[in-house]
Order: sequence, then C-alpha cells, then structure tokens
Amino acid sequence: MTVTDEKLIASVSHTRPLRSLYAGNASAVMQRGWLATRSTNWLVVVSGFFEPIFYLLSLGIGLGALVGDVVTSTGQPVSYAAFIAPALLATAAMNGAVYDSTWNVFFKMHFAKLYEGMLATSLGPLDVALGEILLALARGALYAVGFMLVMQVLGLNLSWWAILALPAVLLIAFGFASFGMGITSYMKTFQQMDWINFIMLPMFLLSATFYPITVYPEGIQWVIRAMPLWQGVELVRGLTTGAVSWGLLWHVLYFAVMIALGLILTTRRLRTLFLD
Repeated sequence: MTVTDEKLIASVSHTRPLRSLYAGNASAVMQRGWLATRSTNWLVVVSGFFEPIFYLLSLGIGLGALVGDVVTSTGQPVSYAAFIAPALLATAAMNGAVYDSTWNVFFKMHFAKLYEGMLATSLGPLDVALGEILLALARGALYAVGFMLVMQVLGLNLSWWAILALPAVLLIAFGFASFGMGITSYMKTFQQMDWINFIMLPMFLLSATFYPITVYPEGIQWVIRAMPLWQGVELVRGLTTGAVSWGLLWHVLYFAVMIALGLILTTRRLRTLFLD
C-alpha cells in the first residue's frame, strides 16, 4: 500500500462519521413538513395565531383599563397592554415551536415511523433534526410576524428597537424547538407527553408575563430567571419598550447555548434510536 492510498483511506474514515450525521439536505425534511401541514392540519396552525391576540385584547386592553401603568424590570412605566404584549409575543413563538417539535414529532416517531424511512435514505440524523427544528422555527416566525403587526396597529411597539424583536423571537423559537424535539424522543406514551403542558403552563404564567417579577419572593425570582421563557420575555420586552442595554446580550447567549445543547441532544437521540 502506498502512502497516497493510506492518506485516502484516512481521509475517507475521517469524513464518513460526519457524512453519516449530516448530508446537507435538511431542506427536504422541511419541504415534506410544509406539504403535510398544508394538506392536513393548517387549521391548527391558524388557530394558534389567534390565541395570543385574544389574550392581548381581553387582558391587555380590557383589564389594562383598570390596571393602568406597570413598571418594567428597568424601572420604565408603560401601559399594561405594552407590558404584556412582548411577553405574549415570546409565548406565541414558544407555543408554535414547541407544538411542532413535540406533538408532531411524537406522531412521526411512534406512529407514522417517518424517521426510520428518512434515515434509511442518504439523510443523516442532523438533517432530520435541523429540518424538523427549522420547520418548527418557521411556525414560530409566522405567529411572531402576525402578532407584531397587531402590536404595531395598536401602538404597542414603543421604540424603533422593536424591529429587532423579530430576530429575537426567531432565536427564542429555535431554542425551544431544538430542545423540544430532543425531549420528545424520550417520550413513549401520550400520558408522558402531558408533562410538556405541565411544564409550559406554569412557565407561561410565572415568567413575568402578566405582572413584574418583583411581586415574587426573592428565592422564587431566581427560579423564574432560570426559565427560558423569562429570558425570552425580558429580551423582547426590552426591545419593544426601548430599554436596550448590554444586559440583553446575556439573554441572547442563554438561547445560543440552549440551541447548541438542543441540537446535540436531538442528533444523538435520533442516531441512538434509529442507527445504532
């Protein structure tokens, strides 16, 4: 065997693990998902768009008339509607991303056996993970754009910094989607899937969504600050109210780490379940 042959074998053995994980064709998974959504459950997608709007109209406009102004974590007084609107925007992105990356993934994994067929092709587990996560991200983005337009019409975007709320919401959706799919891979029954709602509901209610975090005892405040939704709410609220500081970068870093860990978790789980 020549030196050239040895180098060729070493090169192939080095690149083969990467090729087995990622074939660069995550778009095929996304296209399949869009076609399935358009033909079967588009009404579910549309209904999810109106949920945060109903919350905003009933609580932000209705209850807001009785509450008056609320002080944000930066000490800025804003109307109650302007206070909860960015929180509902972050929640809408979370809900859209989590639904697609949990319940849809659970059905495809355990009933449709879709991923087994995908991984029998040239697609790798990272292709499948990225495709499904980006599909969930697109749904979160759809909700976010629609809700931001409603906020603009109602005059709840108090600063030009609100333009950056859209990429911030995409970051939030990406974080929840990447972790949602990985966690769902451990679920075996519908009863176990109920734990997702058990976690999301209190996170939605407690993450300074409807009232400032300062109403809680200090110990509980630290628990809430560790929640991803609180990080997202504070990031979006800072942008829509114009309370922009270097501290917002910590929220960005939180979701960057969440995305990286979620992708690693999901890719490893798909490889373990269907390839090893």
